[in-house]
Amino acid sequence: MSSTDTQLSGFFLDGAARYQEMGEDYQELWRSLSRASEGGKRFRPALLAGIYAELGGADADLASHVGAAVELLHTAFVIHDDVIDGDDVRRGRLNVSGTFDQRARALGAGCERARVLGTTAGILAGDLALVGAVRMIALTGADPRTTRRLLDLLDHAVRVTAAGELADVRFSLDLEPVSLGDIITMEEHKTAVYSFVLPLQAGAVLAGAPERLVSGLGELGRLVGIAFQLLDDVQGVFGDETETGKSALTDLREGKVTPLIAHARSTASWGDIAPFVGDPTLTESRAAIVRDLLVVCGSRSFIEDLAASYVEAALGLADRLELPPGFISWVTTITDDLARRAA
Repeated sequence: MSSTDTQLSGFFLDGAARYQEMGEDYQELWRSLSRASEGGKRFRPALLAGIYAELGGADADLASHVGAAVELLHTAFVIHDDVIDGDDVRRGRLNVSGTFDQRARALGAGCERARVLGTTAGILAGDLALVGAVRMIALTGADPRTTRRLLDLLDHAVRVTAAGELADVRFSLDLEPVSLGDIITMEEHKTAVYSFVLPLQAGAVLAGAPERLVSGLGELGRLVGIAFQLLDDVQGVFGDETETGKSALTDLREGKVTPLIAHARSTASWGDIAPFVGDPTLTESRAAIVRDLLVVCGSRSFIEDLAASYVEAALGLADRLELPPGFISWVTTITDDLARRAA
């Protein structure tokens, strides 16, 4: 069991013990939240612990505690994201909403009422995870100044991610033209800030790094985070589901305006691609046609090259910040792995 898993296990055991009187529904909500936190690569806490150690931090338990809080924040966002998208499954099994929806149906509730209960459970579980992340930071054991700085970083990440999520849903309404730059900014806000900027800066703050370095790591996290999301979007259409754990049809069926699709809209092939995008009945054979068109029109290579340019900029900044080469190499394996899965 990793140090992050150990910290999260303690968090969930403590929460279950302190609120036993809340009844079975609440206990199932807490168990569902605990299950939602399982799995994943834990790269956010690993990123935090890695930069903390590289900058001379020596209290591994402190770093793992804050890393677990960042992972719990991720869990909150994932649960709420599933509610927004109307998804009942995550990583091949029922998520919080799906669990409560299915339980209600098994007890005889109608589809609509069961759906309401599932949605409610998802919202509440995400809220519990979000508050839990704040509590873990507040009780991390660091000195008051460091704790205040960590809470400021967490607060900033939550606010920016909320703005990014809202923009993502608004863009899907297709009420106005949305540029590639608009979409990249949205994805930076929705994912890069909490997944990369927050853990890098939190690790640096814990290590007592000067503000210049904390700020530089924020920019580094932004660059790597955008590259990560660009490649994740490519993977969302071209990836192997057996490796990624998610369908390569969902983004196309939902008509998500990703950078890949935004670029395709600017090409002569868009007239051929458009009828397939946003079709909820899209089959694998028809999706294969879309993929071929996205390659032929140059959209896939454009986004992959753009991601590479962000990684290159991040590496240049890392040199200027005089970060250890080994640490940066480890960070870039994250984007390399995404590119390989979508190959």
